[in-house]
Amino acid sequence: MAAALENELEVDNEDYYSLLNVRREATQEELKSSYRRLCMLYHPDKHRDPELKRQAEQLFNYVHQAYEVLSDPQSRAIYDIFGKKGLEVEGWEVVERKRTPAEIREEYERLQRERDERRLQQRTNPKGTISVGIDVTDLFDRYEEDFEDVPGGGFPHIEINRMHISQSIEAPLTTSDTAVLSGSLGPLFGMKVFRNVTARCFVTAQWGLQFSSRGVRPSATTMMARHLDQNTMGYLQWRWGSQSAMTTSIVRDTKTSHFTLTLQLGVPHSYLMMSYQYKFQDEDQTKVKGSIKTGFFGTVVEYGAERKISPHSVLAATVSIGVPQGVSLKIRLNRASQTYLFPIHLTDQILPSAVFYATVGPLAIYLAVQKLIIMPYVRAQKEQELEKQKEDSASEIARRKQEAEASVLLMQESVKRIIDAEESKMGLIILNAWYGKFVSDNSQKRERAKVIDVTVPLQCLVKDSKLILTEASKAGLPGFYDPCVGEEKSLKLLYQFRGAMHQVLSGDTEPLKIPKQSEYCGNKL
Repeated sequence: MAAALENELEVDNEDYYSLLNVRREATQEELKSSYRRLCMLYHPDKHRDPELKRQAEQLFNYVHQAYEVLSDPQSRAIYDIFGKKGLEVEGWEVVERKRTPAEIREEYERLQRERDERRLQQRTNPKGTISVGIDVTDLFDRYEEDFEDVPGGGFPHIEINRMHISQSIEAPLTTSDTAVLSGSLGPLFGMKVFRNVTARCFVTAQWGLQFSSRGVRPSATTMMARHLDQNTMGYLQWRWGSQSAMTTSIVRDTKTSHFTLTLQLGVPHSYLMMSYQYKFQDEDQTKVKGSIKTGFFGTVVEYGAERKISPHSVLAATVSIGVPQGVSLKIRLNRASQTYLFPIHLTDQILPSAVFYATVGPLAIYLAVQKLIIMPYVRAQKEQELEKQKEDSASEIARRKQEAEASVLLMQESVKRIIDAEESKMGLIILNAWYGKFVSDNSQKRERAKVIDVTVPLQCLVKDSKLILTEASKAGLPGFYDPCVGEEKSLKLLYQFRGAMHQVLSGDTEPLKIPKQSEYCGNKL
């Protein structure tokens, strides 16, 4: 069974809950009531025409399949976890029938862990870092001197003063031990070993050899980390080499913030550092941070921000102001497993002009690049992905469309009876209903509406002068299909209740209940 779960389960467009128009928390009675109603609608014996009979039989079997799955607690638990495809996985028959949905979920999570462990042993996880140091102190410090005495006229001198390239790969030894091999342009060779001691504690050990004209300089680092609570980690690190030190840290990481307190005792530097990071709950995962670090070397204050600019890229900028270090700007770009660092030293002194340009400059450049380059690129990528998704699902859309049209044909007689019954008591009549993507009149894009007429399917769902739709996507309702895959959809209704006309617009996954309470008093919308 574990082997059968090696491939990721695909997302299935067919939603059994939406088909039966019931809540995901629906009781057995609610399932049975909806099932009986759809059986009466699609029963093959109600149709004499051979083609309609064939289509009715197909839809009847589909409804029966949905009811069988959702009415069985074990099958429903499997379906809720990973959809219709999960029911096709071989091996579920070995799971005891008496197991509860919670126990089935635990069994699946156990199988997931086993799969992740097997994948871990096949993974090398290469990582690389490129750092380019830039010195632009001449750009600011020259104005503190006599301008006429500066050689070279008015052109500041900018230079790249250092470059560092490193690469590492992971080599999982066991499920709890991992070796990391690393090297850098310098040259530097290193090895790191990771081991889980307990479920709440792990240790790492790292050795390195730095080759230079002065000879070979060895170094070693060991670290022990422990979970203090669900969101807090404690670290104790010892480092031996050219800069020996002992460091202890407490890190608290929550959904909205990240706090670090670090104390280091060592040669030549000892310091105390405190940093705080706030995480905005937006789709770009924006973070702002600030820190203060003080020790024998002086005091440094840092502030900055980072933001996700694409699905696999994160851009960050940090301003560092310190005594005696001066003012620096650090730009970092993470692209997949590669990191690019650009530390820019602006001035050896704390100058207001350097602080201003280090703060405002990156922000202005980012906004310009975001608007002129990144946003158009991301928009074009999304459009390409959407077109590819449409091409890949074209056959599935055609099949669903055919099923929806057949379903509407089978509903005709039932809808006539429902309309006659509703008209006799001035009940709920669906005059017009459209589902899909609507385009506003003031849209500047040359777009066209992508909607389908769902008047008949919705009228068929009216019962006792009420229409109730659950929070599931409406594309799965009987007589519906998705006319614009991957795009935002909504449902627009024009209906009559007690002689008055009303209109409502509902989002694709929003629950809907009409008529509204105020409409029982005859108020028009």
